[in-house]
Amino acid sequence: MKSIILASRSPRRQKLLNQIGIKFRVETADVEEEHGQGRAARSICRRNALAKAQVVAEQFPKQTVLGADTLVHLGDELFGKPASLTGARRMLRKLSGHTHHVTTACALVQGTRKKVFSVTTRVRFQKLNDRQINKYLRTVSVLDKAGAYAVQEKGEWLIEAIQGSLTNVVGLPLERLQSELSAWFDTASSRI
Repeated sequence: MKSIILASRSPRRQKLLNQIGIKFRVETADVEEEHGQGRAARSICRRNALAKAQVVAEQFPKQTVLGADTLVHLGDELFGKPASLTGARRMLRKLSGHTHHVTTACALVQGTRKKVFSVTTRVRFQKLNDRQINKYLRTVSVLDKAGAYAVQEKGEWLIEAIQGSLTNVVGLPLERLQSELSAWFDTASSRI
């Protein structure tokens, strides 16, 4: 498979791409992410992922660029990255004892060619008390994580069950991404 540009500084996304042997380099641009409320997580993620990929693709029009965006949502409420530990604590209290969704959108862009897709995973949290939440926040750095948690970092302290892609909750739905990249490069080869 050919190499790509990852339009993300996320060490988790980089680690996931390394796990499946995708060759990539990181190039990012500052993009004002869209936020919102309501049941719009999927469309917000898709727009944010595409915006990130397009900004980088303008600089490297012959390269395939991957942009991604992840949001945690519970009913109509969207949870991005917390601005403070107080905000993180509030998020974990709201997620406690409930099933929420994690949506990650991915955008592939090369020149004028683009493909955007998203995957949603259901995550059920255990009922957490303040002591458990505070212990988690002392142990795991959460300010750069949507929903104020990381499934791969002491997630067993919080999570009761997951339905769907585990890697999607980390930041990239690898199963879907692999098939989309394969189709993307196959289509590019057939155009030549």
